Amino acid sequence: MIDLDAYFARIGYDGPREPSLAVLRRLTELHPARIVFEAIDVLLDRGVDIAPEAVDAKLIAAGRGGYCYEQNSLFKRVLAALGFQVEGLLARVLWMAPPDIPTRPRTHMALRVFIDGAPWLADVGFGSCVPTAPLRMDVFEPQATGHEAFRFRRVGPELLLEAQLGEVWQPVYQLGPEPQLEVDYELPNWFTSTHPSSHFRHNLLVAKTTPEARFGLLHNRLTIRRPDGTMERRELAPAEIETTLVETFGLPVEPAWRPLFERAAAAGG
Repeated sequence: MIDLDAYFARIGYDGPREPSLAVLRRLTELHPARIVFEAIDVLLDRGVDIAPEAVDAKLIAAGRGGYCYEQNSLFKRVLAALGFQVEGLLARVLWMAPPDIPTRPRTHMALRVFIDGAPWLADVGFGSCVPTAPLRMDVFEPQATGHEAFRFRRVGPELLLEAQLGEVWQPVYQLGPEPQLEVDYELPNWFTSTHPSSHFRHNLLVAKTTPEARFGLLHNRLTIRRPDGTMERRELAPAEIETTLVETFGLPVEPAWRPLFERAAAAGG
């Protein structure tokens, strides 16, 4: 179900092919540095096909990025092919949401990987705050990564993931414990890619995380955050958005995308 040679070439990995924590750590670091987070097809009303052959054609062969259902379903098949015990999960996204926001549906796909009986969170599809290392899910102390530290807190039967931003712990998402079948992602993917309330329907969002920095584009605002806490931010003209998508994010820009850049510049002010 997955061409490992093509995937490893895509992310620049040439290491061991074994179900070890060291391999999981390396893949979790490399994937979001090479396969960017983006949902441009949603803005173009193309929909998002999460069938394995469609995901592989887009994210591997075509050099595109994708959002969580594409990114983490691909990563799940890679890990399974390497011999990992891996399950899909669903989470309620809380990232940058007001504290009094109504309860949201579970719309984020993440993975639970078991290594020597211990559960680890693996997630390569959470955009601007993607964890760049696997996180032990039965440990409640802060866990360092190459960028922010993360921690889990119990909320009833669920796990709340938080990221440390300066002195503040920011909620990221709340994970349900039940493993999901592949068919369980079809409805939330349809909702996320088509419903008027989905922010992917209205916002140009692109993110890439490397060991050196997190790069994020929201509308026409490019933000670069480094592990030492320094940050750069600037607004882009439509032509600069296209150049940035090519040169910074490595995306193969299509002519059909260009009207989106005009709208993004207008939305960003």
